[in-house]
Amino acid sequence: MVKLRRHSADIFPVLGFLVALASLGAALDPVFVAIMLGASVVTAVHHAEVVAHRVGEPFGTLILALAVTVIEVGLILTLMQAEPDKAMTLARDTVFAAVMVILNLLMGLCLLVGSLRHHEQRFQRTGIGAALATLTVLTVLTLVLPNYTSTVPGPFYSPEQLGFVAAVSLILYATFALVQTMRHRDYFLPDDEEDAEAHAAPPSAQRMWGSLALLVACLFAVVLLAKNLSPVIGAALDTAGAPPAVLGVLIAALILAPEGLAAVRAAKANRLQTSLNLALGSALATIGLTIPAVAVLSIATGLHISLGLDAKSAVLLFLSLIVASQTLANGRTTVLQGAIHLMLFAVYLFTTFVP
Repeated sequence: MVKLRRHSADIFPVLGFLVALASLGAALDPVFVAIMLGASVVTAVHHAEVVAHRVGEPFGTLILALAVTVIEVGLILTLMQAEPDKAMTLARDTVFAAVMVILNLLMGLCLLVGSLRHHEQRFQRTGIGAALATLTVLTVLTLVLPNYTSTVPGPFYSPEQLGFVAAVSLILYATFALVQTMRHRDYFLPDDEEDAEAHAAPPSAQRMWGSLALLVACLFAVVLLAKNLSPVIGAALDTAGAPPAVLGVLIAALILAPEGLAAVRAAKANRLQTSLNLALGSALATIGLTIPAVAVLSIATGLHISLGLDAKSAVLLFLSLIVASQTLANGRTTVLQGAIHLMLFAVYLFTTFVP
């Protein structure tokens, strides 16, 4: 687990939440906000791991993925309503950025860090293969297919199409969660022999519920503090002449930071199954929950949203999915695979700033 003293782990979430609430009514010093944001991210990881250790896999990773994604949805919807001029592409840019961060940056770091320390790592192919297949369907339906429908011209779905795809996304994610946690839970369980924390005494139920409450406080603090920083970031991006898609990358990176740290630490501890459960589960939750929520907002308010990716982004998405399927095909990972995913993320990031 993240090594924090007990009183620090309990104080930081409350302090971060109070600062976040204060930031709603006033523009605080950006440096102070950034420090509190970093502290909230680290503390969120600690409490997420406490909850995960108590409930066991794969429930622990599912809880963190759902919690972070619910907060991400709230942030996207808030920004869409607050900045209508950027609302049309914000959801697409953020979801696409989250998928690329998870598939390439996060997975690449996990594979690289784990392989450097343990040489070669193993995981269960059945569960991870099911997660990747579900992710492939969701990404293509939501981010690629809109470019090829004809009811509405351009990279848009009609309200009827958007509602149908949103329902399909929600059903697919709910089905995956059912398979992961109930019907085929053993497909997603790590090897106990490789899980060093499996032999440690789990925290008490009281401690688990306390950590769950503090985790929620941390996640709200991360989102509210990020929202407070967004005008400063937006002004800096405008001054630098950065493309609008960069905002989506920053939002995704901020929101996924707690999960990312937890996943990398799991890989470093030779718990690659837990790491991949967290990474792919986060990607699935991002699409399976964000797209339906955005669809409801779009249909209810008449706000048009552009979901279809441009040709460059679609190529990078397909390449990432193909490489991920090959990386996870045989149940073993090495340093080379981690390096490949990190270089793919570097290409995505470079072409976002220099399209």
